[in-house]
Order: sequence, then C-alpha cells, then structure tokens
Amino acid sequence: MKLRILLADDHEIVRRGLCALLQKREGWEICGEASDGREAIEMAKQLKPDVVIVDIGMPYLNGLDTTRQLIELDPAFKVIVLTITDSDQVIREALDAGARGFVLKSDAARDLVSAVEAIQSKRMFFTPRVNDLVLQGFLDKGHAVARNEAPNLPILTAREREVTQLLAEGKSSKEVATLLNLSTKTVETHRSNIMRKLSLHSIRDLVVYAIKNNIIQIQMPPQPSTPPPAAAPATTLV
Repeated sequence: MKLRILLADDHEIVRRGLCALLQKREGWEICGEASDGREAIEMAKQLKPDVVIVDIGMPYLNGLDTTRQLIELDPAFKVIVLTITDSDQVIREALDAGARGFVLKSDAARDLVSAVEAIQSKRMFFTPRVNDLVLQGFLDKGHAVARNEAPNLPILTAREREVTQLLAEGKSSKEVATLLNLSTKTVETHRSNIMRKLSLHSIRDLVVYAIKNNIIQIQMPPQPSTPPPAAAPATTLV
C-alpha cells in the first residue's frame, strides 16, 4: 500500500520541487496539493492522507493553526511543519500544536525525506536544534519562567486566531465573514473581543501582535549584494 502525502504550501514552485523530491521514493505518492491552510484541512478530510506537510506561513490559515485543527479533527493525522526559522517560540508552538516533524525549508532537500521516513516508522523527526532544546528541558511546559512567559496571558480561541490572521492580512470584516461563513456582525464581535482580550487599540497593533506570535509571517527581501570594488585605473608606463 502506498504512503499517501498531502502537501500544503502557497508557493507553486515550492510545491513542485517538494513533489518531485518526494515522488522519487518508491511507494510514496502525493495524493493532494493545497495552496493554503483552509484548503489543506478540507482536502485532509476527504483524502485521509498518511502524512500532511504544511508550510508555516500560508495565507488564510497559517501552518500552526492548520496543524492544530487537523489534530483536533483526527489525532491520527501526522503533520510535518516546514518553516523558515527555528526560533524557540516557533518550535514550542509547533510541538504544542501536535506536529510530528519540524523541518527547516532551507534543509528540506536534505531532511524532508528523512522526516517522512521517520513518520512512516512511527517516530518523530526534528532538527538538531529542536532536539537540543528538548534535552535541555527548555520546551517542558513547566518551565514557563525559563521561557520568560507570563503565566496569565490571554488565550485566543481557535476562531479568534482565524479572525486575527485574516484581519492582520488586510481583510475587511465583510471579507472575513465570507471566508468563515459568518455574519459580518459576528466577525465584528470577534474583533472587539480580540482587541479587548489583548488590550489592543488599532489594526496596526493587531498586525504587530500577529507577527510577534507567528499568526502571520513576513518575508524579508533579499539583501542586496555588495558591488565589487571599482578597479583602479590602469597605469601606463612610459
């Protein structure tokens, strides 16, 4: 029986590359491709894949919340998170969401096949940095002080996180209502509750909160390469 993999990434060229990489393995097949988190969840419901690979920075629903919702739907889903960063917070949230694998995008060509093999063998796969943090006990939920976390931070519901992401991505309340199949009034109520819970006063504040808490991600432009020094003028010897 083939191992069925669902791949979710909003960049088509990335999906193509990952599909080519994974389909080289005999006995593996890409059963579906999704371009955002919502599409990934709907496809997972229909296709029941053995492994779901999700990019952390997708529109409409990010990879962390996609992972949370997949595990809530069916704890049997095995999710590998692809990310551009292995910051402590991202690692903690990926583990808390229920991810079974954590692979840096920069290392995907080297590590993604190994990650899927680990999942196939009922093991977990994480980068060396994650393993180091786990061994240090840094990710233990009992070490809130070591992680410099306040114990009583307000917790957003799954729906509130969805609304937060869409608003932070620039969607209007009406657009959010259409995407979530809610009334505009309900979205406005969620928005008010979110702002009150987080003590925020503007959409700008909400965007900053969403970035800091990995609800949305920003991609930094590539640094311009330093031009080579100008060649010294040629000297003619007489």
